[in-house]
Amino acid sequence: MDLPQQLKAVTLTHVRYRRGDQLGHFLAWISLVPVFISLGGFVSHFLFRRELQGIFFGLGLVISQLINEFIKTTVEQARPETCTLLEACDSHGWPSSHSQFVFFFATYFSLMGCKGIGFWFGLRSRWVLNLLHWCLAVVTMYSRVYLGYHTVAQVFAGAALGAVVGGSWFWVVNSVLYRYFAVIEESKLGRMLCVKDTSHIPDVLKFEYDNARAARNNTKSD
Repeated sequence: MDLPQQLKAVTLTHVRYRRGDQLGHFLAWISLVPVFISLGGFVSHFLFRRELQGIFFGLGLVISQLINEFIKTTVEQARPETCTLLEACDSHGWPSSHSQFVFFFATYFSLMGCKGIGFWFGLRSRWVLNLLHWCLAVVTMYSRVYLGYHTVAQVFAGAALGAVVGGSWFWVVNSVLYRYFAVIEESKLGRMLCVKDTSHIPDVLKFEYDNARAARNNTKSD
């Protein structure tokens, strides 16, 4: 039995780099950013926050990835020749799903910031956060080329598609679906899951901080 042909890696987490290449090692970890965002970010957000904006943000990323898989299986463009060394030739390369993921995230997150949705501490902090996740998106895109998983054209295609889908989904959520947020909050399922919308509150962190302190002081006085 030819064992290597019987095995298949999960491409989202299976990242290889040249032994001794410190930059490659660093970029291999950067390449896992979509995994950290998906599992660490959105799962934790749902468990502890239950924000409708965050839930629909995460849903948009899922839709974006489904679109990516559909295009990949339709176009069937091969990865670069280095895929043989990386054992990644059994999956298609155009467009890059990693690039699409991070550019969807960066676009949607930036638009949330422009609209003042989420935890914003002022204009300066907003620009710092935007710069941080756009830099992360660009470095993630670069890592896929440097490590040999994609061509330049494949990562740029993923980045463009992610930005377009991210901007479109933001418009759908905040221009079409937003009017139903109150209905979702008051629904039986919404009340059971304790989902909420705080996008109408300018500074959610300050609002929750003040209310938490007030509740604690009221408990002490009782």
